[in-house]
Amino acid sequence: MSDKSRRRFLQLAGGSTAIALAGCTGSDDESGDDDGMDDGGMENGSMDGGMENGSMEEEEMMGTDPEEAPRASIDRFSEAAGTLLVRNDGNGLPGPDEAIDFDQAPFLTQGLGPDGETVEYYNFDVQPTAPAPIYAFVYENGDPVEEQLNIVDVVPGDDGYNDFWQVTMVTVPDDYEANTVTSVSGISDADYDLEQTNVIKNCPIVPEGSTASKHAGDDHDEAPIVQGWYDGQVVDYFLFEEDSFETTTGSVPLSPIYVSFNTNPGQDGGGPAAGFMTEETSSQTHNVVATLPGNSGYSPLWRVNVYDNAEFGDVSDLDSATSATILDDEAAHVNCPIVSVA
Repeated sequence: MSDKSRRRFLQLAGGSTAIALAGCTGSDDESGDDDGMDDGGMENGSMDGGMENGSMEEEEMMGTDPEEAPRASIDRFSEAAGTLLVRNDGNGLPGPDEAIDFDQAPFLTQGLGPDGETVEYYNFDVQPTAPAPIYAFVYENGDPVEEQLNIVDVVPGDDGYNDFWQVTMVTVPDDYEANTVTSVSGISDADYDLEQTNVIKNCPIVPEGSTASKHAGDDHDEAPIVQGWYDGQVVDYFLFEEDSFETTTGSVPLSPIYVSFNTNPGQDGGGPAAGFMTEETSSQTHNVVATLPGNSGYSPLWRVNVYDNAEFGDVSDLDSATSATILDDEAAHVNCPIVSVA
């Protein structure tokens, strides 16, 4: 994995407060010196590495080098993790810990925007509206703890997992060393002050080596990979910066999308199992999103409205989609960040 793909730092403006969502500066550093530690790291990467007297006090202040830490096992397509995308003997979905190329079907879909624009979006499957917590570290003066990876308490397949994360700030003393704490239980044991913010980020956890070459922002061409901690193990997650927002309700907002399937729901093999209806000579669907990144009300968590596929040819934009016969006005809530508009 390149240094560029290991960008670990993001600051989000939440009012006047800088919110650190990962560890380091996130620059496209080609030097290869970014190992997650300020001064070259620890010799053996363990919590007691480099200690001469082995005292508990010194051990507690030592940081763990993420490059030397174990990796959590990630499987997005197990029966526990998936809803629409569940691995079986026939669909060829990647196995546990296998890298996922999201730039191919069934993970990338070409649809239509509100005015008939061509849009592309990734498919990260059904997600709940209740975000999961992610913990970001700051010092008492509000500065982020550089090199500290964010901490999560759930991964795909765990109860309560969500690609959408609500940021909680963890305030640590000035002598805290980055990556001393690598789990939610460690935060609790240390009794650090916590402050839940209203900021929600779209950061799907994926197996190491996974790729998504498209991104809606202008500052880079692909969805960056960021590292975090889960129970003392390293996880990777995509960071869709344009999909960050603030919530006053504690829920992930929804935006409508209108879709049609090759076989309508309610018929044998109908609904998602039949696949999206497309034009005869291309992969262009007539799935229409109601909002685009930057629009008021945009959300990558879509409320799926299924329209009658007999009207596929008549649907070309939001007006025609909302005029079509709706067979199901809330079939699912799916995480599908828009990554291109043309």
